[in-house]
Amino acid sequence: MAIQNSNRKIEDFLDSWGQRTFIMGILNITPDSFSGDGLLTEPNSVENSGLGQESSIAAAINQAREFVAAGVDILDVGGESTRPGAEPLSVSGEIDRVVPVIQALLDEFDVMISIDTYKSEVAQIALEAGVHIVNDVWGLKADPMLGETVAKFDAPIVLMHNRSSWAHAQIKQQLGGRYVGVPYENLLDDIKNELLESVAIANTSGIRNEHIILDPGIGFGKTVEQNLELVDRLDEIKALGFPVLFGPSRKSFIGYTLDLPPDKRLEGTAAAVSVGITRGADIVRVHDVKFMSPVIHMTDAIVRRH
Repeated sequence: MAIQNSNRKIEDFLDSWGQRTFIMGILNITPDSFSGDGLLTEPNSVENSGLGQESSIAAAINQAREFVAAGVDILDVGGESTRPGAEPLSVSGEIDRVVPVIQALLDEFDVMISIDTYKSEVAQIALEAGVHIVNDVWGLKADPMLGETVAKFDAPIVLMHNRSSWAHAQIKQQLGGRYVGVPYENLLDDIKNELLESVAIANTSGIRNEHIILDPGIGFGKTVEQNLELVDRLDEIKALGFPVLFGPSRKSFIGYTLDLPPDKRLEGTAAAVSVGITRGADIVRVHDVKFMSPVIHMTDAIVRRH
């Protein structure tokens, strides 16, 4: 995709807030995704090449085709699992996983692509390859160089709130990981203040406010009850004045509320998605694009009538 066309696509996207909810489809190029949808089928191929890599690219392309047919707006490519207790991935391993997939997606599809990474080196290579958006689950607090990298490309960035800590993680075989006993003085005030810290880091790095999207971090360092409250009060995050990305898909707060494993959380996710849109979400990040697309469009029809 030509740089000029890519820039136009980004600016058209940034000019469209409030008109509709954008759909972000998740492409996990991992063997160990919490939701069971990892497209890297062989754990030993972390630093892989050859057949394992070709298989991952083919799986990602096939899933992306389904997403595009269902009306996805953004393909979010991630190479490192964020589930509680997941092993960190090296920079070179992450690049080897995601960059060939990104290049294949850009060759075939005319949709925006985001890179789900908190590492500046990975973002640099992905942006050079043609990625449109950086999605940072640590809100510029994990890698001090990431902000400058994003600013250099004048790219939009998602800044997510995250208090994940292994000390507060609990894992059950059927339901997966969740966080317990995570201390907040005031849940919404703390999240808002910490998101604004990320905004300040972004601004200092040279990122324009117009290119900042906030994600309250559903499921990241929050208990089941805290996540439920955050969904219901998402409008308070929206009131900070930035577009909001909302990612409840298959998360453990749904599983623990309904006593269901990740592959049985479709309806629970749909309920959370609808409530999130009514509270002001601008982008919804989901695994099941085909199912969620009519849910999102119907909710839009109700709440965006004017």
